[in-house]
Amino acid sequence: MNDQCAWCESQNITKGLDNVYWELPDGTRAIKISDVPSTICHDCQMIYQSDLLVKEIEDQLFLINTKEIGSETSFTNLMSQPRLLKKNYFDFTS
Repeated sequence: MNDQCAWCESQNITKGLDNVYWELPDGTRAIKISDVPSTICHDCQMIYQSDLLVKEIEDQLFLINTKEIGSETSFTNLMSQPRLLKKNYFDFTS
């Protein structure tokens, strides 16, 4: 875990939840995802998600039937959706 802000390097950060808007992989629309684990910097006011969490969300959206998701969902609900594939076979980074 990084104990400083990724933007301003302040150590005045806390963990919390935030709402984010995400474009679906097919580009047809964006959805609101509520209660996403986030880092909150009290100095520069940035609220952001870790790179690892961003990848997890992107992989999940790529691997599920996004037509079954409305315009808004919670992070917990999104991550519990059944996957059509076991993993992202198009991700060659790992």
